[in-house]
Amino acid sequence: MSASTGNLSSPKDRARATVEEAADRLVELSHRIHAHPELGFEEVKAAAWCAEALTAGGFDVELGVGGLPTAFDATIGSGPLAIGICCEYDALPGIGHACGHNVIAAAGVGAGLALAPLVDVLGCTVHVLGTPAEEGGGGKILMLEAGVFDGLCAAMMVHPAPAELVQMPCLAIAHFDVRFIGKEAHASAFPELGVNAADAVTIGQVGVGLLRQHARPGDQVHGIVTNGGAAPNIVPGLAEAKYYVRSSTLAGLTEWEARVRRCFEAGAIATGCSVEFTTRCPAYSEFRPDAAIGAYYRANAESLGRVFPPLPERPLTASTDMANISLAIPAIHPTIDIDSAPAGNHQPEFAAHCVTPAADRAILDGATAMAWTVIDLALDGGERERLLNSALRPS
Repeated sequence: MSASTGNLSSPKDRARATVEEAADRLVELSHRIHAHPELGFEEVKAAAWCAEALTAGGFDVELGVGGLPTAFDATIGSGPLAIGICCEYDALPGIGHACGHNVIAAAGVGAGLALAPLVDVLGCTVHVLGTPAEEGGGGKILMLEAGVFDGLCAAMMVHPAPAELVQMPCLAIAHFDVRFIGKEAHASAFPELGVNAADAVTIGQVGVGLLRQHARPGDQVHGIVTNGGAAPNIVPGLAEAKYYVRSSTLAGLTEWEARVRRCFEAGAIATGCSVEFTTRCPAYSEFRPDAAIGAYYRANAESLGRVFPPLPERPLTASTDMANISLAIPAIHPTIDIDSAPAGNHQPEFAAHCVTPAADRAILDGATAMAWTVIDLALDGGERERLLNSALRPS
């Protein structure tokens, strides 16, 4: 599965030329999204800007798909091989685009534009999907459940990172909030009348800390207290926390999350508070990357000068709602190096790196490598047949 730039097929030459012709517009799109960070399900501007670029490129764009106002499905072509290219564009609270979703969005748009003139030759239908709220909202899962991915044979995206990886290692994750309700009282004059909700949080966190000794490889738990009381001289009658629980698989996550929740239930029992849990979005699954698509992507990225180092001793691990798509249809989620090391995702320093020349180059390389991968899949008879047989049927 080699793809030497010195011996490219005509469709690949045309795809690369399209990306290079659109380079200034793609970089400008990335920088504009970066300069106007929007949180999950609030990405009104970013979704509209991506949709406008795709409309100008000949795509039919449907906004608000899956009942999500900031989701879209941009479609071109009518061939049986339907491929989805996912764009993300939500930011993180407080630190903006510190996960580089501006790069993801621009690369996805670029890949779509590169494939647009080729869909008839390739016998493809290309869907560029605007997928909101990856950061804790599960936009892709909601779109999957709503049937937006029905009919697709495969899906892909690229994600900026401090290193090149064919596939980012992913853990399953559950997101929940915990709320303790106690009773306020004067903390000095009548403390015996109070039921301390902040103490319940503390007991729960101590329990979680002790539970970590028994965590299996891949089991993780981390959270923050979002409300610990109103004033030092008032016994807190309300306390709240936000927690993420991760595990290697969805099955393991179910067991691990139940043990974490019991720690907070113990806090409620010990203090006399009541406790409520709110699940914030569907659970993200483990990722099952498609090896054949990943091999084509790697060969294409390498032909563009991308270098894939050996996996580090402690590789980057994260969670993504793209993983749930991989359980439904063949999918990949490679990372693309933006020369940010030692800064990594979800750090303010990484956000700054997402509008550098290295990040701008990653947009163009990511778009080209994805477009070339779709071309390879369309022209490889065996892979084409396999993917056609993998198309997601409506449930």
